[in-house]
Order: sequence, then structure tokens, then C-alpha cells
Amino acid sequence: MPDSHDLSRRTFVLGASATVAMSAAPGALAGSPDDSPARLQKLSAGEAVHRMSRGELSAERYAGALLTRCESLHALNSFIALDPEKVLQDARDCDLRRLAGAKTGPLFGLPIPIKDSVNTHDYPTTAGTPALRGFRPAQDAPVVKALRAAGALVLGKTNLHELSFGWTSNNHAFGAVHNPYGPAYIPGGSSGGTAAAVAARMAPLGVAEDTQGSIRVPAALCGICGFRPTTGRYSTRGCAPISPLFDQIGPHARTMSDLGLFDSVVSKDRRLPAPTPLQGVRLGVVRDYWFQGLDPEVERVTEFALQRIQAAGATIIETSLPGLQSLIDLTTNAVQLHDVRTALARYLKKYATGLSLDDVLGQASADIQETFRNYVMPGAPNFVSESAYGAARDTHLPALRRMYQDYFARTGVAAIVFPATMTAATPIGEDASVNIQGRKVRFDIAIARNISPGSTAGIPGLVLPAGLSAAGLPVGIEFDAPAHADRSLLTLGLSLERALGSIPPPNI
Repeated sequence: MPDSHDLSRRTFVLGASATVAMSAAPGALAGSPDDSPARLQKLSAGEAVHRMSRGELSAERYAGALLTRCESLHALNSFIALDPEKVLQDARDCDLRRLAGAKTGPLFGLPIPIKDSVNTHDYPTTAGTPALRGFRPAQDAPVVKALRAAGALVLGKTNLHELSFGWTSNNHAFGAVHNPYGPAYIPGGSSGGTAAAVAARMAPLGVAEDTQGSIRVPAALCGICGFRPTTGRYSTRGCAPISPLFDQIGPHARTMSDLGLFDSVVSKDRRLPAPTPLQGVRLGVVRDYWFQGLDPEVERVTEFALQRIQAAGATIIETSLPGLQSLIDLTTNAVQLHDVRTALARYLKKYATGLSLDDVLGQASADIQETFRNYVMPGAPNFVSESAYGAARDTHLPALRRMYQDYFARTGVAAIVFPATMTAATPIGEDASVNIQGRKVRFDIAIARNISPGSTAGIPGLVLPAGLSAAGLPVGIEFDAPAHADRSLLTLGLSLERALGSIPPPNI
């Protein structure tokens, strides 16, 4: 049987050729004469949907433009599976329904790439691991159903860190994802394929997932916007899990308005957020945790971003969160390393994969096998006991949530602001340690220290691009808000986006 990745590649090339042929047919597709593929690829999701809904641009022409970009940047390895002919046929069907007078939804005709840990009935869901190459779920995950019901199309399944268990997206089974701002660098993980696709203008909006930074780290390292909502805001059913206490699906986009559009569809609150002045908005800075030991370029870009936010009227409040590091040490890893073993086994059974956890791990890449052998499975040197897990879940996690509640009540800040990672993107394959000002810092600390508290506590977090390092790599800035203040955070994000400005697109 041919390798599924090779088969996907052949299908991709044939489909892309068909796209070019159809694009050459005069008058075949609706659109303005100056709607070159390059121009269409720059549209936001909202702009594209608006034009397609009004008949100013055909869904087929828009899908063809995105597929052209996907093919030309195939070397970034953003996708595990993509069937261009299916995407084009779905787009044609959209056009026919509109011409027949059918009502267009808020995502009409929009191709959306889906992280390949989220179930789709018409594509395999591999979770980035070899044993699941042939697994085709019977039904879409609820989030995918909601997107399709709003008129969206599935633009393939994006590459990820295997089993979502890492921050590099250096997938040893399906190949590494490459950062559009520097192909020798990681895009972040685990949702690296979605982030790279959105940053590279293959799509304006994509589906990611975050257990401990897997939305926010790739958003930061790829220079895009990422939104991790309050845990539970969107359904995570039909998503290969790590821990039900932390797992949360969320969007990647290039604009805040597109994050708001996604939220309005999936949360079923169709009111779109609107920007409000930053004048008088209080933002908290905790320097003795989030700002310690930063790479100088990350620190420079972050401080300049804070100045721009203050110049727009916001007030920066210097605050503290004593005991935060201790609670994270007692909670974050203990919960994930305990839960993944049972949660993943339940997923494999519930969705009729025909595989056990042992089957999946037996075919997993060597790095994943080593992690599970050392940290997850019974008898592992770092196995999390039931007593340690119980204390993490029932004592330390509630204490962390109370700490955040008390902090927001005490300070009156709308959000805590900090650099999403301690360093910009690192070279692919160099994931043991990071050199920061002559100090060797463990890779997991450099990448995950700052994003861990928010996802552990389950509060909403928003990442925006703050600027580029001297090496031309993106630096992301994060804003964490109180639990369930998602809509307020998205509204705030629109104003912050204006204050921060945009960064140049990747030069690829």
C-alpha cells in the first residue's frame, strides 16, 4: 500500500494543476479582473466571506487561489492531508447554492485548515502518529460541524507535533513543519501546521488546539493571532486528547476580527466584538515571573510593545503573584502526564479506531515512545501516582484558580500582559536547550514557562504579534483575562491590535 503522505502529495499536484487550468478559462469564475491569486491570498476571512456572499467573488476562484499558495509552499509541510479536487468541488457547490438563492452563512465558502487531531469524516485524523494513518472518523467533531453549518469548507488536515505532545512540530513520522519566517526554524507546537499555513497566507483562519500552549506558542513564533478560550467554551469532543481538564480547541488567524468571527460561530453568539478605546484600560505586568531571564530581543520587542499600548491610553500596573511558580510545578505536568494515558485510550475506543493505546505507542516515533516510557506509563521513572494526581487536581489546581480570581479582583486589571515565550523560534532539531545571554535554559522552560499558568488555570489567553527580532523572527505578546471574560478579551484585542500595528508578512 502506498504511503498516505505520498498519496496525498500526488493528489495535491493533480488538483493544483486542475486549478490552474480552470483559472485560465475566461469568464468561468466570478471576480474582479485584478483579483490575482496573490491579492486573494491576502484577504482576511471576513473580507473573503463578504465578497463571496455578495457574489463579487466565487468560492471556487477563492479556493483555487488558496490551493495555489498551498502547493507553491508545500515545502513548509503544513499539511498531512489535502485533497484539492474535493476543496474545489465543495466550493463549486457553495456557488451553486448561492445562485439558487440559498442563505449564506457567516463563513460562506471559507476554506479552513483543521489541525489533524480534530475529527473530520472526510479526511483521516492521524493525530500526527503512524498508527492512525488510516483512521477515518464516522463523524466530524462538534467544532467542525459548527464551522461547516456556517458555510465553511475543510481545507485539509494540518501537521502537528505527534500526539500533540511537544512544542516544536518536528514530527518524526510526517516530517517537520517549517516556520514561514525562517524555514530552518520551528513554527512552535503542537499546532504548528495550522499556524504556518495561516502565517504563509495559505488560509486566513484555521483550527488549532491548546493543552499547554499549543495554540499560543505557534501563534507567537509564526507572527499571527491565536486565541485560547476559557476551558470548556468550545467543545473538545472528537479531538485526540491529553487532559480533559486542560484541552481546548481555538483559532489561529492573521487578524483579531477573524478570531472574533470564529468565536461568534462556535460559541453561537453572533454578535461580533467591536473595538473600544484603550483609554483607562488597566493591564497587569508581573515581572518577577513572566519577565525573568528573557532573550534580549524578546525583551526589547515586548518593552516597545508595552510603550505603544501605553501611548494608546492603557495603564500598565506593576503587580505580583507570589507562589505562582510553586502551584504550576505541583499541577501542570502531574495532570497531563496522568491523564493522557487514560484519556487517549478512551478516545481510541469511543471513536472506533480499532487500536489500543499499546498499538498506537508501539508504532509511535522514537521520541514519543521515550516520553511515554519515562513519564506516562506505569513503571515509568517519573510516573505520576494517584496520590500526586489527586493532590494536583483537588488541591493545587483549585488554589491556582483562586489565586487568579483574587488577583483580578484585587488589581482591577482587564488582562495580564507578558511575552508568550522567553525566546523567538529556535532551529529545527535543537530542542534540548536554548542559549539565552550565555546561559543554557531547558527548551521546555524557554518555550512553555510563560504560557503554562493560563492554560493550567483554564483562563482565556490571546496572543498578538508584537514585532520582529533582529533576526527577522516574530515575537508574540500574550494577554490573559479572567475566566469566562472571553468576549471582553476579544474586544480588547481589537484595540490592542490597532495599538501594536502589524508586522511584515514572511518573505517566502
